[in-house]
Amino acid sequence: MSTTAPHSQTLSRGIRMLEILAESTSPMTIADVAAALGVHRSIAYRILRTLEDHGLVVRDGAGAIELGPRLAALARSVSRDLQAAALPELTLVANELRMTAFVSVLDQHDVVTLVSVEPRHAQATVVRRPGTRHPLSRGAPGLAIQSMLTPAQWRALESEHERPEAELAAARGYATSHDEVIAGLSSVAVPLAIAGQSPAAVAVVYVAAGEDQAALAARLSAAARTIASELQ
Repeated sequence: MSTTAPHSQTLSRGIRMLEILAESTSPMTIADVAAALGVHRSIAYRILRTLEDHGLVVRDGAGAIELGPRLAALARSVSRDLQAAALPELTLVANELRMTAFVSVLDQHDVVTLVSVEPRHAQATVVRRPGTRHPLSRGAPGLAIQSMLTPAQWRALESEHERPEAELAAARGYATSHDEVIAGLSSVAVPLAIAGQSPAAVAVVYVAAGEDQAALAARLSAAARTIASELQ
């Protein structure tokens, strides 16, 4: 007889609602959220009210829903040391390269943006919000993380399989991608190994073509070394 405790469907739906709102680029209506959750509007509304009571979501005057300030306070406690060590380096990288710089970490089968910095004085930048996630199998950060995984970590991922590009990333120390996570955007990422923490990557994302990707990778590698040394 199984001793596994049953999952809370309501809690699962509440977490999924937060994920849906985090992935959206603009506030959403209750009808949109309900459709994304695959539930009746009345069920979505009850979940919304609970999250709203805790300050995790807010509604504007028109009733549109977005993440609330309480969630930002909670997020600051996630990998606090890594965020603190990464922020100064990401700021330098973003302003030197005039690109959005960020650190992503492995979260089960996804890669999640932990902290990001947009460059000052740039005419156009790419927004990469903390909490943004995409599958491990896609994008330069995913490839960079794949390149550093041990056999034991791959076994824990079960159905995941290493992409051939990850072997190249391991050989040269960085990964690249184009048009994989967001249409029209390119990314360069390097592995970031911190003892006792999930595998991570330092990356930039940009629109312009013709960038010297090896030079970008060299700057990111220097940033990764500085971040890692801060946490030793």
